[in-house]
Amino acid sequence: MTDEVILAGGKRTPFGDFGKSLKDIPGTDLAEHAASACLEYAGLAVEAVDHLVCGNTVPVDQGGLFSSRVVAINIGMAEESAALNVSRACGTGTQAIVSAAEQIMTGHSKVALAGGYENYSRAPYLAENTRWGAGRGPVTLVDSLDYAYRDPFDLTLMGGTAEALTDDFGYDRDDMDEWAAMSQKRAIGGIDSGFLARQIAPIMVPERKGERLFEVDEYPRRDATPEKLAKLRPAFRDGGRVTAGNSSGITDGAAFVVVATRSEAERLGVTPRARIVDWEVVGVPPRIMGSGPVPAIDRLLSRRQLKVSDIDYYEINEAFAVVNLHAEAKLGIPRDATNLYGGGISIGHPPGATGVRMTMTAMEHLEDTDGRYAVISMCLGAGQGMAVLIERIAS
Repeated sequence: MTDEVILAGGKRTPFGDFGKSLKDIPGTDLAEHAASACLEYAGLAVEAVDHLVCGNTVPVDQGGLFSSRVVAINIGMAEESAALNVSRACGTGTQAIVSAAEQIMTGHSKVALAGGYENYSRAPYLAENTRWGAGRGPVTLVDSLDYAYRDPFDLTLMGGTAEALTDDFGYDRDDMDEWAAMSQKRAIGGIDSGFLARQIAPIMVPERKGERLFEVDEYPRRDATPEKLAKLRPAFRDGGRVTAGNSSGITDGAAFVVVATRSEAERLGVTPRARIVDWEVVGVPPRIMGSGPVPAIDRLLSRRQLKVSDIDYYEINEAFAVVNLHAEAKLGIPRDATNLYGGGISIGHPPGATGVRMTMTAMEHLEDTDGRYAVISMCLGAGQGMAVLIERIAS
């Protein structure tokens, strides 16, 4: 690589709780809002962007299958520009960044927008057996979210894989609830301090009598405590340890960042914030997909000849609290350097946007603390792990 690939800008919508504030807004509209806000924040003219990479796992609304192109054209990118849809399960937003970086590293792009969205609140119910005639009897509708939330090999819900991880490694329910309560507390702290507001582009949402400005993440719970979380029933099996409280929340939202060569960014007057150093994707057994961050981070750091202690900050997606407990136990990742502003359990987890949100949080934390390195990592449904290493660019 002859020129550094950098990250700049970065904006997202507030994340809306399932079926609440964002349910009436088409998914690509959310993406367009975040992408345009990202350009404005970066001080970048839309005409300078030659590629848009958009991550999404559950297409919704007309045009959902063509999200990247719809968003690119609707925000004013040239018809001659390129667009790419990507999907890598829970790492979809992160993959959008990586795919944009790959385009740049191979000389196919100079300045890209990378991000993604989900609006699971608008996911349709499907009639799977009606195209050629259902025959006699009732027609059963299938929730299309089951396509995202079930392991494709044994059709158990993803929470069942979290239960398998707790079984295999003996993690305790109390520790999982403690992590979940901590995540909620940290998210509330990020809201109250204004940290999370720095990455949010408020959006108007429809109401029964007009519109209102939506500007704060909707899922964090101020009243969450380990004691209250302990009262929740297991969500995925009788006698289990995984609950709705120590699992990621279903939320809607969009997020985008600028990815470019450093020389092109500086030529355009865009301030680079971090450089993309490297990334890793690995496979793990699907039945314990939550183990994915451990080998992904380990292999990434090994290749770069770095130790866990060389990394100033970690964002590890809270698909389930046990995922983070596992990474903490197996890699020795310090809790006081991980997910300091909440995570999937408290802010929620729309896969097309999650990795981008985590990357923005990591960049801002490095800037606030004069840190050097951050790792963004997550497990992926169907059995993978992903990790990305970024380095702050000092101003």
